[in-house]
Amino acid sequence: MNVLSVNLGRARAVPYTDQPQGLTGIDKRPVDGPVRVTAPGPKGTVGSGLAGDAVCDLRHHGGDDQAVYAVAREDLDDWERELGHPLANGSFGENLTTRGLDVSGALIGERWRIGAALVLEVTSGRIPCRTFQAHLGERGWVKRFTQKGAPGAYLRVIEPGEIRAGDPVEIVHRPDHDVTVALQFRAETTRRDLLPRVLVAGSALHPETLETARKYVAKYGA
Repeated sequence: MNVLSVNLGRARAVPYTDQPQGLTGIDKRPVDGPVRVTAPGPKGTVGSGLAGDAVCDLRHHGGDDQAVYAVAREDLDDWERELGHPLANGSFGENLTTRGLDVSGALIGERWRIGAALVLEVTSGRIPCRTFQAHLGERGWVKRFTQKGAPGAYLRVIEPGEIRAGDPVEIVHRPDHDVTVALQFRAETTRRDLLPRVLVAGSALHPETLETARKYVAKYGA
């Protein structure tokens, strides 16, 4: 298991985002050399956990619980076959493109050590948006991506450190529950009846998921 590429984005103006200044950092490209990764701070006030990476729409992206976004190269390869065209590392706006790691099958709260010092913790899957759809240029992409159910994973920073392409990934902690990123994603999108199940992941969940699940249980029961 390793990091194939570390991908950073620059802010650029596009016609297809509702970000107030019309900017997006979704077009992420592989970079050479080490990149510092730290917990950025509260969502809504700060962006990416990776130094030099632009996150423009702070309403929906960035912050401590979405500090890093990872996608498996195997999932990109699968999408290449379905879409019929190449997808470079970073195509999904991911910071980390991995090899040999079941990213969407990771458990909420699972921790990865990457390189010598960095430790990340899985929090949630990525919910697709129209900016993502327009960036890829695929009609109906939001629905198609959602139905696929392999969203990649957002991660929070537990121990800061530097990261670079080629770094090994070691799973250093697996929580004692069965809530995967894919299950959490389905519960938030197409299978709301699964929301009570995700509560077993507790505070490891993205706070927004935790709130959604608690409200569902309060209204409909477990």
